[in-house]
Amino acid sequence: MLNRVIAEDNIQKAKKLVLNYDKVVIVTHLAPDGDALGSSLGLYHFMMELGKEVQVIVPNDYPAFLHWMPGSKSIVNAEWHKKSSEAAIADADLIFCLDFNILKRSFQLENPIRQSKAKKILIDHHLNPETFADVTISHPEISSTSELIFRFICRMGMYEYVNKPCAECIYTGMMTDTGAFTFNSNSPAIYYIISELLQKGIDKDAIYSRIYNQCAEGRVRLQGYVLYEKMKIFYGYKTSLITLSEEEHLRFKPERGDTEGFVNIPLSMGNIVFSAFIREDRDVVRISLRSKGNFPTNQFAAEVYGGGGHLNASGGEFYGKLEDAVKKFEEALPAYKHLLE
Repeated sequence: MLNRVIAEDNIQKAKKLVLNYDKVVIVTHLAPDGDALGSSLGLYHFMMELGKEVQVIVPNDYPAFLHWMPGSKSIVNAEWHKKSSEAAIADADLIFCLDFNILKRSFQLENPIRQSKAKKILIDHHLNPETFADVTISHPEISSTSELIFRFICRMGMYEYVNKPCAECIYTGMMTDTGAFTFNSNSPAIYYIISELLQKGIDKDAIYSRIYNQCAEGRVRLQGYVLYEKMKIFYGYKTSLITLSEEEHLRFKPERGDTEGFVNIPLSMGNIVFSAFIREDRDVVRISLRSKGNFPTNQFAAEVYGGGGHLNASGGEFYGKLEDAVKKFEEALPAYKHLLE
């Protein structure tokens, strides 16, 4: 039996919208990850089972290792199909905004969503949600938005509409947003949900293999390069830092998402508590932070880069030069030393 997390008032408001509107659009954040796609496609399959007219729209492309997910071929990439994505949003009765706390994270979809007259439901697990939606379901204590989607469906009394494709997508989101259940995953409820998803016929071992055992040669070589050439250890701070310039990345014929998970690798060393990966990506420098134990990566991300996330997994963006983002990181470390001891 799942503990009740989502407020009953929010469940009833959202359920009324789900039952009353048929043209549904689901949107997520820029550079969609496993949880963004898992929650969006999980909800997509559920809505299709209800007989709704559903469209998933993403701001840009997502990693190749997620292309296998059921329903992915129906996703509209707004970067490639700007007019049709904006038309779908304008025509929608109901818009779900998943896995982001502020509309700015939907990038070029922000203005079309704001201008749309559709009812809006935000479902997310990041801190400080923007108040633009008619219903806001925000729970930072929950491990993934995909978990929230499962809870949302069950609380509406509609578990019977969770089919196998829906379950596969939800499981994928839960697994990827917890590093294959290695962080933010101590809640017994997570494993109860997994057991319920298994009842729907998912093969969790096959899903793991599709995500983590389908690497291109370029990714494997790039991983070796960053670990040998680009990893710096700050022994006095139990911290690791990996940096990667755009030029270095291009040497390995990159695919979208091929650096996914690199930030977690240094945490396999017993003396490392805090790991950072700072990567140059066209006009922005992307910051990924991970930790073991109680070191608050979300606090570091917010205070140093204006980012956010969860205790053990956070990130942010830096608009400037890679070396300046690295300098900012190194200069900030001393203030957090007491939390790293």
